[in-house]
Amino acid sequence: MKRSSILLFTLPALLMTLSACDRKPAAAPAPASAPTTVAAPSPVSAAAAPTYHAAPGADHPVELSAVAQLGKKIFFDPTLSGSGKLACASCHSPDHAYGPPNNLAVQLGGPKLDRQGLRAVPSLRYLEHTPIFTIGPNSSIPDSDTAAPAPVVTADTKVATVAKSTQPSAALLAAEANVPMGGLDWDGRADTLQSQAQGPFLDPNEMDNKSTAALLEKLRRAPYAEDLRKLFGANVFDNSGLALSEALFALTRFQIEDPSFHPYDSKYDYYLAGQATLSPAETRGLKLFEDAKKGNCSSCHIDKPSRDGMFPPAFTDYQFEALAGPRNKELVANRDPNHYDLGLCGPMRTDRRQPAYCGLFKTPTLRNSANRGALFHNGVFKNLEDLLHFYVERETDPGKWYPKRADGSIDKYDDLPPRYKKNVDVVDAPFDRKLGDQPALNADEIKDMVEFLKTLNDGYQVAAKPAPDAPAH
Repeated sequence: MKRSSILLFTLPALLMTLSACDRKPAAAPAPASAPTTVAAPSPVSAAAAPTYHAAPGADHPVELSAVAQLGKKIFFDPTLSGSGKLACASCHSPDHAYGPPNNLAVQLGGPKLDRQGLRAVPSLRYLEHTPIFTIGPNSSIPDSDTAAPAPVVTADTKVATVAKSTQPSAALLAAEANVPMGGLDWDGRADTLQSQAQGPFLDPNEMDNKSTAALLEKLRRAPYAEDLRKLFGANVFDNSGLALSEALFALTRFQIEDPSFHPYDSKYDYYLAGQATLSPAETRGLKLFEDAKKGNCSSCHIDKPSRDGMFPPAFTDYQFEALAGPRNKELVANRDPNHYDLGLCGPMRTDRRQPAYCGLFKTPTLRNSANRGALFHNGVFKNLEDLLHFYVERETDPGKWYPKRADGSIDKYDDLPPRYKKNVDVVDAPFDRKLGDQPALNADEIKDMVEFLKTLNDGYQVAAKPAPDAPAH
């Protein structure tokens, strides 16, 4: 739902190479120099279905490498936390699409498991095609495995931006001529699965290791410490940097190799493969999802595979957007009226403090969103229906979503400082309405949209075809 052109999928820039002896991330291809779009395809025939639609199962066992098996042990080990009770899997539950197992806005951690994290915990599924974080012109990225030449950025580069009531400064224009994209976490600050995994281990509100030395001591005492020595050398613990790097690499291998992190087995995947049929409500919801004047969701949450069949839809364009969700009063940090989570420009990220980027958060995948108990970066919404109502009513009925000031006026976009409210998207549908207008979607249309979004939940079971009647004798 943003002003950018439709983007497709880059090569898996996060993936480590399949060889356990080469642990350098694959280089991300440069963005294409011109926008590339894909026309909405009709469901392809089963015979032509891309191989990614065949979900692993009993008939397709996957044997993890020794390094990935070590990573699995680390992923499920709560003793690696300061409390001794919090594992990676505690917040990234495999039974909940590797997202939170509850409806808390943010998860609890720290030494007594009573400290709130700053943001809602994202799922670890479907990260394999995320590009590294870049800032560049608002063009599309390749939709195939062929790298394209880097675009030329000049002072005349024209990029669509949010309309401004006053003439912006030259510095602000320069910032807005470059679009942030990619990276992991809500603010894109981690470029690899390894660096993403290290963050929670050391965060005082999460696994709460006081230092890398404290974490390494836990690894040294772990029952799988001998696995680290066998795989990475008997003296691996003699070099603290090496030992931590190898442990994080093992976690990465687990996420890459284990099919449960990227099953692509939703009803929508089978629909694209010609092996499932959408219900009337789901079909209406899909049409609204793609309608540029209604839901306009597919402009950010891309719902088509790449043309070459290499990449299935991840339902994100990996770009950043300011959508101005209401301030969440459940968050302890928000008791301080001067605290603001500004996403790309802080507080967790400190290298992107340009005003034009404040309040922007990375577009998340919509896969399995219907099963989440907390949505948006601050977990303020508990279900998709409320979130969609907010999207279409934010401008037409802001008093429904934002508090009143002492003078009775509506504190619109109340989770942003006044100087950054101009970054909020008011150009693209459904945010282009005015106060008192009819929302872009009515209640029935929102229900249809939710029905479609439910088709993105993993674990769809395709109905078995009845066996043909035996020939008569």
